[in-house]
Amino acid sequence: MTTDAAGYDDRGDVPLGGYAALASVFAGSAGAFALLARRRGVRLPEGVPPWDVALIGAATYKTSRLLTRDKITSFVRAPFTRRTGQGEGAEVIDEPRGSGLRRAVGDLVSCPFCTAAWAAGALVCSYTAAPRLTRLVCGGLGALTVSDWLQYAWTATQETAKD
Repeated sequence: MTTDAAGYDDRGDVPLGGYAALASVFAGSAGAFALLARRRGVRLPEGVPPWDVALIGAATYKTSRLLTRDKITSFVRAPFTRRTGQGEGAEVIDEPRGSGLRRAVGDLVSCPFCTAAWAAGALVCSYTAAPRLTRLVCGGLGALTVSDWLQYAWTATQETAKD
């Protein structure tokens, strides 16, 4: 396996080592959770009902958008990103900056798709250890997701009425 960024893309600026470090943190955290849960006698659920999958999915979506696009969470991204634009609604667009691990973290915290894997991992671990609490948190995040859709629908309706 090569970690030579110059051989990976034309520009040679892909922080492969930083990505490897982040993937190791993710895998290590999942493994540590599994070991801790096993030691404490946490039992895995027999199954995950489709409603819980949908609820966790909506919460994952909203969590990733909050972390990567919300103005209020800019302080989390600021050490690793630079503001480059305004998104829809109150969202902002950030781009990664720096090199190495800093750039890799910037790529992670500026990408809702990338952050969603981490959010889903955290929510699944939480669901395993405390399903009732996790359903409550996911319900709140799911309500925010529905609210966002309604805000966009209202705005679209207003724009259509102006025409």
